[in-house]
Amino acid sequence: MSRTDTTTGAELVPVKFSRLTRRGLILGLSLSQVIALGIGGASLVGALYAGGGILVLYSAPIWLLAITLVWVRIGGRALIEWLPICSWWLWRTTGGQLLYRRRIVAPRPAGTLALPGDMARLREYADPETGAGMIHDPTGNTLTVVVRVTHPAFVLLDPSEQNRRVTAWGRVLATICRSGRISALQVLERTLPDSGQGLAEWWAEHGTHDGSWASTTYAELIERAGPAGERHATTLSLSLDMRAAARQIRTAGGGLKGAANVLRQEMATLLAALRAADLTPSGWLTTGEIAVMLRTAYDPAIGPTLERHGQLGQDLATAGPVAVTETWGRLRTDSGHHAVLWISEWPRSMVYPGFLAPVALSTGIQRSISLICTPLRTDQAVRDIRKRKVEHISDQAQRRRIGQIQDASQTAEYEDVLRQEADLTAGHGVLRYTGLIAVTAPTVEELDTAVAAIEQAAIQASCETRLLAGQQAVAFTAAALPLARRI
Repeated sequence: MSRTDTTTGAELVPVKFSRLTRRGLILGLSLSQVIALGIGGASLVGALYAGGGILVLYSAPIWLLAITLVWVRIGGRALIEWLPICSWWLWRTTGGQLLYRRRIVAPRPAGTLALPGDMARLREYADPETGAGMIHDPTGNTLTVVVRVTHPAFVLLDPSEQNRRVTAWGRVLATICRSGRISALQVLERTLPDSGQGLAEWWAEHGTHDGSWASTTYAELIERAGPAGERHATTLSLSLDMRAAARQIRTAGGGLKGAANVLRQEMATLLAALRAADLTPSGWLTTGEIAVMLRTAYDPAIGPTLERHGQLGQDLATAGPVAVTETWGRLRTDSGHHAVLWISEWPRSMVYPGFLAPVALSTGIQRSISLICTPLRTDQAVRDIRKRKVEHISDQAQRRRIGQIQDASQTAEYEDVLRQEADLTAGHGVLRYTGLIAVTAPTVEELDTAVAAIEQAAIQASCETRLLAGQQAVAFTAAALPLARRI
């Protein structure tokens, strides 16, 4: 993102997002597209050198298929880019991996999470000093912790206060980039049904408990009251890259204990940055509180009950779903149907920081907005920018050589690279953003209606969304669960 150069303390500054890069190996073509064209071209050239005529017709299926795979697009992707997705989907279908049913009787290893798929390898660790619940991924070599954050409604603040808070949030993100040990930062904003717990707490504190008929009747009404309205909950998930912090972990004692000591340092830094940004962290979530979040993501109908009844469901060993069924474009869990949308294009024009308000404030729709920020180390960011500059310059030279005109989108991408290089030189951090929206509904019909409403809200926010096909299970874990998982 880039800011305009002129600003005052009393006005809100518009911002501009960098375009989603579509660089390729040559002339915008990816490696798979170049290989397909190479095979097709080799078959055609071989047929011509071998005698042409009928041999060209015999080789036509090969080079025609290559042309089709490279240049025919479906859903914004070339056909050849669908091959790995479809192949993996067929492999999972034949292996029965689209269905998950929990084994109720079979015991699980201690410390593991009862989650489907590759998340079954995740382990829990309770930090003895902070009481925070940490989730260890032994394959990805990450250790993740979650904090709940409260904040005032951004859209209700005056422009100068909004501008100040945006600047302060930028400092939080810059703090994440500096250490080089953070794998990802996930901002998860969920819309949940209001269980009426706030009303019950108010009655417990301010009500008259004299045993009278009015008091008893009022207490019973509050106890029986179902969910009314909805509320928003925001969490930040901080994931430590144990490979990048290997030396510090060994110094701190090694193993999970050493990793927890290193992560605790990053936690303290993040809390200080959040408080400086006028965001109020409500404490690091314990393993029980994380278990409730996981349970309600897979079983949304049980959410109000768990919130109203204290310690129910606070066990990671039983927090996972009982059943999961994945289809090409949806996911079915215990009491909900889910669909995950990917924000494939951020606004291309200048927008104000509250541009996502149509999506975030959509009423009557249960959804989770997940923004996954992946910080790049300075040396890695420098290499990435240098590589992209070389690709742009070489592509420009190749287009001039063959007489092809460079379009405006390619020029805009190159300008984004130069702007990112200037920001990096000025000392700013570089992050890669992935935006996901998980929509939940009790029935398929309501889900389709909710997805259409979210897509329309995204259009109002100047964003483009796509329904992820063949990847719903993996995308749901990244979009709806506070585990800082990437897709």
